[in-house]
Amino acid sequence: MSDLFFSTDLLGEFDRLQRQMASVFAGFPASLRAMRSETFPPINIGSTDDSVEIVAFAPGLDPASIDVSIDKGLLTISGERTPPETEVGDEARVYARERFMGAFRRVIELPQHADPDKVSARYVNGCLTVSVGRSEASKPRAITVQ
Repeated sequence: MSDLFFSTDLLGEFDRLQRQMASVFAGFPASLRAMRSETFPPINIGSTDDSVEIVAFAPGLDPASIDVSIDKGLLTISGERTPPETEVGDEARVYARERFMGAFRRVIELPQHADPDKVSARYVNGCLTVSVGRSEASKPRAITVQ
């Protein structure tokens, strides 16, 4: 006779195991470590009557290391984030590293009414704001009723 005991309700045991595993991981908050590296920098996109506004949240970057380009209706933001001067030394053991380091690239498809000749970009307080003007034909206008 074997010392192993198998329950006859195998599906019930799998259900119990799944509930236990869910309870173990339920308390863990979502963190930046769960983000894929391709999602840096996080962005917000909105529009006004005159332009499409893209804000990329990229603190700690040198504005000269950021490249912004438009080609065939695609806005590309790329660059590289290097480790800061105060990075822990070689002898230190790192327990967690949530700050993204390395090369990045985000490509955003612009709406058809965006005018690639009317683009401005500025980097202030860790936020890159790119403003793409709308073509004149797509701007809202009031029609006078006669």
